[in-house]
Amino acid sequence: MDVMGFLWPFFLPVVALIIALVHIRWKHLAGWQAIGSVLMWQLAIGLGLGLIWAGLGHLLMPDMVAESIGWATGSPFQREVGMWDIALGIVGVLCLVFRDEGFFTATIIGTGIFYVSAGLGHVYELVVHGDTAAFNAGAVMYIDLFYPLFLAALLILYHSKKSEGERRLGS
Repeated sequence: MDVMGFLWPFFLPVVALIIALVHIRWKHLAGWQAIGSVLMWQLAIGLGLGLIWAGLGHLLMPDMVAESIGWATGSPFQREVGMWDIALGIVGVLCLVFRDEGFFTATIIGTGIFYVSAGLGHVYELVVHGDTAAFNAGAVMYIDLFYPLFLAALLILYHSKKSEGERRLGS
């Protein structure tokens, strides 16, 4: 796998971080509000646009995507995976509109179950079937397994810092 193929899964989360840092600086955010900005942009760009991009790949270039994962080509399940990716991606992008903990939490739980399950599927295919295809055993597997954990940790940090700040204001 070439360097770009390895780095591609990290591209949108890095772009999301850069946008969040610009947003934090522009709006002079600090504390829990800065953490919330990072979380929102990760959900919208890193997760949301990432899933939409993956879904478009499954729908528009199914054979190329199948080969890059080590799957057989011509499977009608590519359409289902593609539509699921796009649906969850839209939910991620909607975090720009619905900026509350409940929506963020639901987004992380729903996409997290999908991501971790897909990541475990990649591990299974690697271990049981020896599938070392670039987008099965490479960076995608790690993103699938660990990105939802990162988002959940960010959400927990956001919630605890926000609650701490609200307690201080209420005292």
